[in-house]
Amino acid sequence: MKKAILATKVGMTQIFNEDGVLVPVTVLQAGPCVVTQVKTVENDGYSAVQVGFVDKKDRIINKDASGKKEIIHAHGTPKALQGHFKKAGVTSKRYVREFKFENAEEYALGAEIKADIFAAGDKVDASAISKGKGFQGAIKRFGQHRGPMAHGSKFHRHQGSNGACSSPSRVFKGKGMPGHMGCVKVTVQNLEVVRVDAEKNLLLVKGAVPGPKKALVTIKETVKVEA
Repeated sequence: MKKAILATKVGMTQIFNEDGVLVPVTVLQAGPCVVTQVKTVENDGYSAVQVGFVDKKDRIINKDASGKKEIIHAHGTPKALQGHFKKAGVTSKRYVREFKFENAEEYALGAEIKADIFAAGDKVDASAISKGKGFQGAIKRFGQHRGPMAHGSKFHRHQGSNGACSSPSRVFKGKGMPGHMGCVKVTVQNLEVVRVDAEKNLLLVKGAVPGPKKALVTIKETVKVEA
């Protein structure tokens, strides 16, 4: 991976391209992200760049291991975040993520990653936590068919038969059932960057991006190139 950035979702709009065609786009506030740590094979066993995004007040950031609270990172290591940011020489950040860049060694602590690392025409993958829908039935959750809506029917939006009678006499594991819907990580691949505003750090991406407004979105160069 060569390019990636953290962004927040502003919303959707539509613009005209050079051919006069109306294009629906999602507006993303992409960066600036700052490098908070550079991981190397010698020290960490792999090379990566850790970046921070969106300023956060120091008074609500964990101080040190002897202080009250610690935060457990995804890899299970306690981190005193105030000291971590101070060591990098950057202000405290709300979001901290890692990117395994191919040229991770070329980045320096405190360096900024801005929206201009992408250009119009680039293909990207967008990942975010989808909108939560709460508890939903099988019709909305999985698109299953409903029953007849006539007056004589007592079967309208129920799920229907869950399994055969005598054989196999059970419901198969993984069958779509009513339950909690949404609020999961969703990735949309091969989205096109329509426009880049380097001054305001805005990315305009063709189509829809997962998540509600103000959601944290991870933008990476696409892993699948369409022929």
